[in-house]
Amino acid sequence: MREQVEKALDKVRQMLAVEGGNIELVDVSKEGVVKVRLTGACGCCPMSQMTLKMGVERVLKEEVPQVKEVVSV
Repeated sequence: MREQVEKALDKVRQMLAVEGGNIELVDVSKEGVVKVRLTGACGCCPMSQMTLKMGVERVLKEEVPQVKEVVSV
């Protein structure tokens, strides 16, 4: 599942790069919890939690149905 998540994150990275940000995959649990770290401009943006849930989590759930939740670490 980790490879599938990385591929889906590549799509997200393109969107984040436009704003000067990036995302790093930290861990993928057997239960479907994906841990990520927002970096660059996204790391300190006040809208980062909305980006995480409405953008990153939505894309990952669409691309990898086993993903249950995305959390920032």
